[in-house]
Amino acid sequence: MQRAVILMRAKDVEFEVTYVNLRDKPDWFLEISPHGKVPVLKVDDDILFESNAIAEYLDEMVEPRLHPADPIKRARNRAWTDFAPTFSSALGSINYAKTREEMEKAVAEAPARLQRLETALAEERGNDGPFFNGAELCLVDAAYAPFLQRYRIVDRVLQNDVLKDFPLLNAWADALLSDERITGAVAPNFEEELIAAHIRRETYAATFFAESEAAAE
Repeated sequence: MQRAVILMRAKDVEFEVTYVNLRDKPDWFLEISPHGKVPVLKVDDDILFESNAIAEYLDEMVEPRLHPADPIKRARNRAWTDFAPTFSSALGSINYAKTREEMEKAVAEAPARLQRLETALAEERGNDGPFFNGAELCLVDAAYAPFLQRYRIVDRVLQNDVLKDFPLLNAWADALLSDERITGAVAPNFEEELIAAHIRRETYAATFFAESEAAAE
């Protein structure tokens, strides 16, 4: 859902967000979400679902266009958007590891996937950024930002910093997470809920979150 909200904020669209507890999905939500997943976008009486489809719709319908005008560049942007789940699984395997050993294995495996994006940032844009295509936010940025935001929150306690060896990727993450259109595209209690999810799932990171909460009391 965050990707759609990022795009609507970037396009200055008026919208309302209804948050859904995915551990207890209400019937009205299941009736309009064929896959039982978020996001779902309601446009008048029409329902759209799946992040990529919603992002493409928003970009076609609302100015400014965030996809490149050049068809080749636009297609390559779509291809890198399609890589986002592969990239996110590398970071997610670190964040959601159950043990230190699992985490260390995920940290060792992550660079192969991170390097692909480092290379893309070097070759695709041909400029200093700060975003994927250059000076302006694009759909690729909106696709990766949520995963980078979650990774950075959890890495505050795990302290692996797997991005440090990838200067372009690290700088890109810094730029995305310094942009209020992105950081403000989540619920006010987003970080609290993320930590609670780790504690429920009994991840390795949850141990450190619990210790931090205990120390704060």
